[in-house]
Amino acid sequence: MEIVCGREDLVFGVRTTSHALGGRTSLPILGGIRFQGTPEGMELAATDLERAIRCQVPAKVDGEGTVVCPGQVLAQLVTRLPEADQVSLTEVNGKVRLQCGEAVFDLLTMAAHDFPELPRPSGEPLCKLPLASFLRAISQTAFAALKASETTRLALTGVDLVFRDGTLKLAATNGYRLAIKRVPVEGLAAGYEASFLVDAQVLGDLQRVLSPVEAGEVEIYAEDGQLHFAAGPVLFSSRLIQEQFPDFERVIPRDNEIGLFLPREAFLDTLRRLEITATEESGAVTIKASPEETAVEVHSASKEKGEGHERVRLAKAPAKGIEIAFKAEYLIDALRRMDSQQVALWLSEPDRAGLIEPAGDIAPGDEGFIYVCMPVRLI
Repeated sequence: MEIVCGREDLVFGVRTTSHALGGRTSLPILGGIRFQGTPEGMELAATDLERAIRCQVPAKVDGEGTVVCPGQVLAQLVTRLPEADQVSLTEVNGKVRLQCGEAVFDLLTMAAHDFPELPRPSGEPLCKLPLASFLRAISQTAFAALKASETTRLALTGVDLVFRDGTLKLAATNGYRLAIKRVPVEGLAAGYEASFLVDAQVLGDLQRVLSPVEAGEVEIYAEDGQLHFAAGPVLFSSRLIQEQFPDFERVIPRDNEIGLFLPREAFLDTLRRLEITATEESGAVTIKASPEETAVEVHSASKEKGEGHERVRLAKAPAKGIEIAFKAEYLIDALRRMDSQQVALWLSEPDRAGLIEPAGDIAPGDEGFIYVCMPVRLI
């Protein structure tokens, strides 16, 4: 089998599929990228058994067959190939000869028959939505989940994808904060309701894989304990976490009456400065508001570093006064993923959760986003 393709097409295909390469594993074949001829050109594929990525690239393929090459070697090699329009890959005596310009490499291959059978959706998509909106939704939620190394509760490592009433709602939590994003979708059957729990790190990889893809929409399929995401030449498949996600709707504050309308960038910059003098243990900053002032005072202090104070102007004075503390990192994480010039921080009591949402002229990418954060107990 001989494959001839554009150099940039090969780079794109290898970079895309390398996100699914298995790391340290007892199955060496999971470290390989499979090359296979198709009627449309060439398909590259990789899997770590939790996720699988197929990527179709234009190519001229002579002959039939399948070859699997070590993925990490390819990933390093393709980005350093000399400038040339085309690359050829030729199977010769159990090796693959890769030639680009004057550079020639004879790469070892892996047993193609050991490569796992990869999932592929067979029915109609569950729904579709703009790719940019979906990537934004991942960015505004996945960060709030825990990593697998931080907990034994698998549900807290995932993002819950809830399909209902023509919308997709994504939610992630670590038990102390909750990020929710709601986006409209097309094609969802009337009355259809379902939720799927996907590992947040897998969704992070999905975001990185699909970000450079030139496609207007992403189609979502649900089959056999997996979700499939198809956009342009890429098909990304992920196993689901088989655990129950917490009932996040009941923890969203519904009656917080104290609204602090803050300039997002100024508030974010203040928090970044005052995080420096916050205690290592809690990372807490205190926010103090009064109904007599159109500003809040933000304060942090620690025995080891000292203390800091800064005032941030409000659009209007709050209805009531309050003094409440939050982990600065948690507020920063949410604010830096927003674009709106103004945000509203809704509060009620020093020991009850606060809610952040975009306010004023809401940026299109912030529509449907809310963020709930538990306070730090004041001593």
